[in-house]
Amino acid sequence: MQKVIINGLIAGVVLLIVSVGILYVSIRIFPAMMEEYYDTDVFRGGGTKAMLYYVHPFILALALSWFWERFKGLFKGSFIFRGLELGLVYGLVAILPTMWITFSAINVSEMMVLSWWAYGVVQATVVGLILAKLNP
Repeated sequence: MQKVIINGLIAGVVLLIVSVGILYVSIRIFPAMMEEYYDTDVFRGGGTKAMLYYVHPFILALALSWFWERFKGLFKGSFIFRGLELGLVYGLVAILPTMWITFSAINVSEMMVLSWWAYGVVQATVVGLILAKLNP
């Protein structure tokens, strides 16, 4: 269990850095889409809940670290392929159903939901690559 926690925390730190980087790059590359985030009819801006954004990478990394420890034997190939596969599995099993219900219940665009799905797959792939390297 200690290995799961330590690897999860390492992956969480890296994922936090990558996530903040993606946020800033997204603002530059997709300014129109990012304006949707500032729609007060859809999202609450700022406040104490905004800090939860910075905790999310650790929650995801720790959860995927536990998942990896349990199921890493099912992922075959190089660490790159195994990391990519973990990201895609997470994207299909966890993110796709969540984005489906989000799109059906909240007033957000298809592009926003698609970007969230892609972002989640990238996050899980980053964690997968780290875990496949640290805990083959």
